[in-house]
Order: sequence, then structure tokens, then C-alpha cells
Amino acid sequence: MAGKRYEDAVKRYDREHLHSADEAIELVKSLATAKFDESIELILRLGIDPRKTEEALRGTVALPSGTGRVVRIAVFAQGEAAIAAREAGADLVGADDLAEQIEGGMLDFDVAIATPDMMPTVGKLGRALGPRGLMPNPKTGTVTMDVAKAVNEFKGGRVEYRADRFANVAVPIGKVSFSSEDLATNLNAVIDEIIRVKPATAKGRYIKKVGLASTMGPGVKVDHSAF
Repeated sequence: MAGKRYEDAVKRYDREHLHSADEAIELVKSLATAKFDESIELILRLGIDPRKTEEALRGTVALPSGTGRVVRIAVFAQGEAAIAAREAGADLVGADDLAEQIEGGMLDFDVAIATPDMMPTVGKLGRALGPRGLMPNPKTGTVTMDVAKAVNEFKGGRVEYRADRFANVAVPIGKVSFSSEDLATNLNAVIDEIIRVKPATAKGRYIKKVGLASTMGPGVKVDHSAF
């Protein structure tokens, strides 16, 4: 059924047309026909070389309208930091015991946060956390002494972005059920952040392609000249 819905959606618009951001948001919402509240993702192709350290983009951005999803957070901390993490609403808090669970295959969380002193323990989990993009990193604010602040931010709508090896960045900007205004606010927040962190060494056009898509829907091209 999902395949037929996708094919029907593709027939309803011109896949090559470059839409304004507002038009694209409306179109993506109208093309989302799944029986659940689909996420909407912003996809950017950038004029960078991610193989160069200075052009390997990675960071976080706060979505003003939130993400619309429940974010499960694991925190590696001990003592007072562990208490603060629990009080802030972290779903899993621990040290060696949490590491053991993860080594055993438990990956029931979306974000991992660690205090700096826990990084030797966390570093041994690279094989489990790395491929899923869950390894705590100072660049994304997930290695920090202030774990409570980090938990609150990620629960409240902070998301991570990262350029893959093809210079693509994909960031969720909300749900189909969001108002178009809220989705536009989140989209602009992401674009502003990506422009803010443009590497000084990046040559030529920086934002090369922009697209939007819902979880089960087809991609809609956005006129990137506006950015």
C-alpha cells in the first residue's frame, strides 16, 4: 500500500519544479498520506569537501517550534551530575553499568550525553555508538559538565546536524501536523545555522540544493537561490 501511495503522490506534482520554501512546506504536507504523523526532513547539498577537517560540518541547532517527537536521552555521569541528569528528565543514567547495557545491545535512546570524566568509558563503545551517530561529542554539546542543561535542550527541540561524505545534511524540522508557520520557522533556523557555520575555505556556491520530504513521501525541490 505504501508503494502505491508514494506513486500516487509523485503523480500529483512536478518533481523538477523549484518551489519557494513556503510552497514546498504546503506541498510536502499535502503529499503525506501515511496513517501516522510523519516527520518532515530538510535536506541540503552543500559546496564543501567533508574530507577536509575544516569543512567537516557538525553541530546542533535549536528548533524554535520543537521537534514534535519524544526524545529519549542516555546520560553517562556519576555522583551529582547523575542526580542532575535524572532530575532534568534523562531516560537512562549510569556509568559502567550503562556501558555494559549498551555493549549488550541496548540502544533504546536517541541522544547520548556524557560528562568529560566518563569519556574513557564511553570511548570503548565506539563500535556500538559511532555507526548510529550517537557518540557524545563536544562540538554538539553532548560532552559537558552541565548535563541538566543539555538534557533540557535536547528534550526541548535541539537537534544535531552533520554533513555526510557526499556533503549532504539532513535535519528533521518537525511533523506533518505542525502548522506551516512553525515548520517555516524551524526551516529558517536550520538554514541560518548552516550559513553561520560556513567554512571560510568553502569555494563557489555554498548551498547547492535544498529539498523537503516527509517520512513516507517523495522529495520536493526548494528554490535554493533564496538562500
